Amino acid sequence: MMPMSQTLSWTPPLPLLMVSAHDMESAETLLGAAEFVVIFLAARLLAEVLVRLNLPTLIGELVAGVIIGASGLHLVLPPEIQTHISANLLHVVSGLSSVPQGVVDEIYAETSVKLASLSQIGLYALLFLTGLESDLKQLIKVGGRALSVATVGVILPFAGGTLGLIYLFGVDTIPAIFAGAAMTATSIGITAKVFGELKYLKTSEGQTVIGAAVLDDILGIVILAVVAKLATGGSLAAGPIVKLLVAAVAFVALSLFLSRTAAPWFDRLVDTLEAPGEKIVCGFIVLALGCFTATAIGLEAVLGAFAAGLVLSNSKHVHELTTLTEPLVALFATLFFVMIGTGFDFSVINPLNPDNRGGLAMAGFLLVVAILGKVATGWAYWGKEKTNRLAVGLGMMPRGEVGLVFLALGSSTHVLGGNLEAAILLMVIGTTFLAPLLLRLVLPGTGGDDPELVSAASS
Repeated sequence: MMPMSQTLSWTPPLPLLMVSAHDMESAETLLGAAEFVVIFLAARLLAEVLVRLNLPTLIGELVAGVIIGASGLHLVLPPEIQTHISANLLHVVSGLSSVPQGVVDEIYAETSVKLASLSQIGLYALLFLTGLESDLKQLIKVGGRALSVATVGVILPFAGGTLGLIYLFGVDTIPAIFAGAAMTATSIGITAKVFGELKYLKTSEGQTVIGAAVLDDILGIVILAVVAKLATGGSLAAGPIVKLLVAAVAFVALSLFLSRTAAPWFDRLVDTLEAPGEKIVCGFIVLALGCFTATAIGLEAVLGAFAAGLVLSNSKHVHELTTLTEPLVALFATLFFVMIGTGFDFSVINPLNPDNRGGLAMAGFLLVVAILGKVATGWAYWGKEKTNRLAVGLGMMPRGEVGLVFLALGSSTHVLGGNLEAAILLMVIGTTFLAPLLLRLVLPGTGGDDPELVSAASS
């Protein structure tokens, strides 16, 4: 065994030894401030352009991320991108902080991880707000519809993508299954923001899609667990999979139950407090508890965030909670979606590079299957009321951050080849960008008109 003195000792690299702690802190502060200025300035400029074009601001945030990220100026890069930030930014921060550029580059590796973690607050706050704004009666009303939409939205893309890659492109079974699994995802964060901006979140279509997206995540987690076992060579024991599925069902059921019973307890607690900020602080404690509980039982934290909002949706303070949460969403959700855009690498779609052509062909196939497999979900249920079924299908289409989670896992396990990895990335990018644009086209009258009067398709 190694002596304790050896296990605890660490000698920093020579450049770091030559830099004072004050200069290191100054460089880190300058980097963080510069990143925030770049992120919010780019997002705001693009959002203003998109608003004037009557398009959702989400597109502007994603495009802003692309411009300042790995495919553009290299001013902000997510931690998983193995490259360096812009030499111009390094030069500016180095000159202002008196820290060598090489050290600034090393400091950025730390700050980028912190920035990515901070951006997750935006996702959780957005889903918390979505839960607060959800009409529980309407959500329960479309429960059966959401289940059928989610089930079809998982089966069709998974089967179509997996079988197509095996028989049309000769991809091995395990990578093909992994790619098919990545296609099952639905980004509830992107979907919720788009429907919210278009004022369709509380309609039958919006509630169906949100409910189906939640169920999609539950089903996706189970599929992800199975595929991860396959990718790492583990045994596919039925016990852990069944346990995970039972936990997911129980968690959702408990959340629906608490949404009817726990709100009065929350109201009594808030009414007894006198210090400023009691509503938003208590609300975010419930949010943190939801994320903690979901993660502790093996589910995704995003489900816990949505469930926390759902639990408080019957509170008498729900309107105040919504008003207080919206500014936090405006800041941190913007940060989250810009960070998604910074990770897109568009060098993989250069058709002049022969190495990219196989990936481009697979990407085109996966994109078509990904779109059709989700659009078909709009006709996956029976109902008598008028419903914009195309809007339901398109609302299920964006893969967003959920698809990127699948892709990151595939990359880390080295189960995906370069072309297939590029194809999955392009499928995620394509569905994420197209869904808000197409939804804007099929949901007319979003400037405040009665959505029930503008449903374009009937059952």
